[in-house]
Amino acid sequence: MLSRLTSVFSVSVIVSLFFLGLVRAEEDRVRIGNETIDRTVQLRTHSIYAPYIDQDLQNRWWDFGADSYVNTNKHIRLTQNRPSQMGWLWSRLPLTANNFVIEVEFKISGDSSHLFGDGLAVWLTKERKQEGPVFGNKDKFEGLGIFLDTYANGRHSYSFPHITAMLGDGKTAYDKDTDGDTNSIGSCSANFRRTNVATKLKITYVKNNFLDVKLQHKAWDDWTDCFHIKDISLPMNPYMGFSAMTGDVSDAHDIITVTTYSAILVAPEKGKAKKKTSIFSSSSSGSSETEPGTWLGFFFKLFLFVGVCTGGYYGYQEYRRRQMYGGGGNFGMGGFGRGGGGGLYSGNKRAF
Repeated sequence: MLSRLTSVFSVSVIVSLFFLGLVRAEEDRVRIGNETIDRTVQLRTHSIYAPYIDQDLQNRWWDFGADSYVNTNKHIRLTQNRPSQMGWLWSRLPLTANNFVIEVEFKISGDSSHLFGDGLAVWLTKERKQEGPVFGNKDKFEGLGIFLDTYANGRHSYSFPHITAMLGDGKTAYDKDTDGDTNSIGSCSANFRRTNVATKLKITYVKNNFLDVKLQHKAWDDWTDCFHIKDISLPMNPYMGFSAMTGDVSDAHDIITVTTYSAILVAPEKGKAKKKTSIFSSSSSGSSETEPGTWLGFFFKLFLFVGVCTGGYYGYQEYRRRQMYGGGGNFGMGGFGRGGGGGLYSGNKRAF
């Protein structure tokens, strides 16, 4: 009877842990705007990290050039802290995912605390490897450019460093005199230069829906919202690139890691169907606002409750049986005598 009690209790614990895992999985989903990212799949073709190159001093998925060079232990340095430099890093293949998340760890540093520049750019464009005056890339580009600008060419109501985005149509030039203000579709100011923590940029795009940009520069895993743009469409299958430029003033611009994920979204119609067919659904108006993890939490508590009740029932039956046959004083200890199963747990160190 005791073995049956132990088995029932073990099954209850396993089932409870299983449903707890499902609840945690629901909580780990990322919700941005009206969309929920169910899970992500890393794209090796658009990710890069140390040592960056193979034995032939190349990378299968990436090209780098101009003044850029690779330090296999640290970074890809697009420009050194010297005037009049320019460097770039471009993916060899286009990014074919409709929805994606890009995390870029970068570093902008230099000796000066008041004169430095020019900045770093992230590109998602139809062209690649075309050098020019816009942070080292060509002007009149087609696609998205996100500029991490550290040098102000004019007076502004906001502070520098500054991040701004431009959606190029292949005809419109970048307005350098206003630091892209006339072209901007979203921007923010943030001190991402010479920080004490790893600086990262996170770009999340859902096709024909939104573009979301966040920045980590204050503390680890502390993401600051930069801008969120709705109803935006990027060119199909863009190339991913990074470039930097220095002028009369300079900084070192480094790319440390790039990690790209294909984002898989939760289908809204699937969630609605589940709510309608659930036997526990309420007809009240509040039922439509139920969060995705609510029902899993309910079932987790239900199974935990059933497991505890079942264990208590069999424990009570065992207690009654022992009382009936005169063994009440040692409830629950009969199977753990010196010669019984207790020897299995006698060692402090046990090999698994």
